[in-house]
Amino acid sequence: MAKSGGSSLWKGNWRTRARIFSGLVLFTYVFFHFLNIGLGIFSLEIMESFQDIRQAVHRSVLGTTLLYGALFTHMGLALYRLARRRTLKMPTWEAFQIILGILIPLFLTAHIVHTRMANDFFGLNDRMGYLVGLIWDSASGWNQALLLLITWTHGCMGLHFWLRTQGWWRKFLPILISLATLIPAWALTGFMIQGRAQKALLSDPETFPALAERYNWLSPEQFGVLLETTNRNLLIFAAIVALTLITHLTRRYVIRRGAVPIRYVSGPEIKGQRGMTLLEMSRANGVDHMALCGGRGRCTTCRVIIEDGADLLHPPSPEEAASLAAVNAPPNARLACQLRPTEPATVLQVFRSDGRRARAHQSLGEERRMAILFLDMRSFTARTTGQLPYDVVFLLNRFFDAIVPSITGAGGTVDKYLGDGLLAVFEQGNEADSAQAALDAAAGIGAALATFNQTLKAEKAPPVAIGIGLHLGTLVMGEIGAADNAPRTIIGDTVNATSRLEGKTKELAVEALISEELLKTAGHDTGHLSFVELDLRGVADPMAALPVTKAAKLSQLLQPKPVNPVNSDA
Repeated sequence: MAKSGGSSLWKGNWRTRARIFSGLVLFTYVFFHFLNIGLGIFSLEIMESFQDIRQAVHRSVLGTTLLYGALFTHMGLALYRLARRRTLKMPTWEAFQIILGILIPLFLTAHIVHTRMANDFFGLNDRMGYLVGLIWDSASGWNQALLLLITWTHGCMGLHFWLRTQGWWRKFLPILISLATLIPAWALTGFMIQGRAQKALLSDPETFPALAERYNWLSPEQFGVLLETTNRNLLIFAAIVALTLITHLTRRYVIRRGAVPIRYVSGPEIKGQRGMTLLEMSRANGVDHMALCGGRGRCTTCRVIIEDGADLLHPPSPEEAASLAAVNAPPNARLACQLRPTEPATVLQVFRSDGRRARAHQSLGEERRMAILFLDMRSFTARTTGQLPYDVVFLLNRFFDAIVPSITGAGGTVDKYLGDGLLAVFEQGNEADSAQAALDAAAGIGAALATFNQTLKAEKAPPVAIGIGLHLGTLVMGEIGAADNAPRTIIGDTVNATSRLEGKTKELAVEALISEELLKTAGHDTGHLSFVELDLRGVADPMAALPVTKAAKLSQLLQPKPVNPVNSDA
């Protein structure tokens, strides 16, 4: 299973990485620009002081090169990708983001021309007070407010669809959505407060001369040059967009003559235009095809198995090959978003929805390092031999009622019940908290078991003995099972190792075995503890584990032994 770590965010060819990097540069600039505008809530002086800091960065030679390089790179790659599309059928969110991206330059051009260009060519002192006062309560003001909302929405969508497969992003998404809503509201409020105030000062005959001198107010002729420059740049951009669409339509017309038949093993047979990716062919023909990254080659959820015709296909690019290798895909696996069939082929979708809504990201698996606990009731078969089934069920339910609150109370979750045992997982915010929660649960189980056995003793029933295995490591969490009936569970080598630990408790006549890895991760000093080295079946290396005779006394066992005080008379 591919890791969901940061390295996966940069998968793809150089164009994909350049688009991501340039987008991050622009988003960073926009974020601080909007923060700057919002400072108008407090005062113009604070607003313009922050502007000085920003301009010292982005108007330096390096800052200018980085900012405008990112702008033209991002815009150029987006139009290039649009021109190369073989179909305009796409998810609604993707179409909406493209439309917003095209609208941005239409509103941004006037802003750049009347600020940076006016400053460079006419010496305009384009302070915040000048800008907000000039455009407040005008068509330009409404346009710039709309630009703010469009830019922020476009950037947030791009950021979300880049990071949405990351566990930490999903965890903090509610907070991030709140912040994403707050930022434009903050900026518009600052614009409104200072816009009104500065507009009034610029409209006052007594205060205008001083402000005009401060800002080096432009003449009507200079304003006319800026307007002409804005219109000319808008025409250039419109021509570029038109050329992009013409290129797209021309390519579709040229390649339409050589349609390629593609047969899905569990679906229809379709025809796609030569040059289209298999993912584009699927979407153009109404075939539901999973692609969590939007078809940008940054995940493997669109992968297919080529059952016939693989020898006639172009070889995978190094980036595609690396992605497939990361998930141990077979040699005839390909990414539908990267494969451009030119010959007939028969394909099998690895992940498909069968006409239903595609599964959530969790169904595809997520790697995390966490603590888990395996528990088993000792000699269960011998204990229940000859008993009625209902009595057996009654005993198990009483047992679980007694011990499970110790797991949930420590922040754990029972992943699954295994007849007379269970597997619990501890999904805390970090590894240390997860490890400590597992230790707390084990100690609680030991105490609860002692109480439960006192009850059994009063009923003249034999006591229950248990074995507990505790370990921490990398787990793969995902929805495993048939669609619409796939519970979320955990798998991996850590689960196997923990199960083997639990199995060793009976051999060592102890109630629990706790791996040294878990204890160290929880932050406990292990110098005073006596570990045993265990060779566990299915585990490559010997594992150091702490034997615990009674889990209820775990807390005392983990406490460092007190050092004898030095005799002051010695």
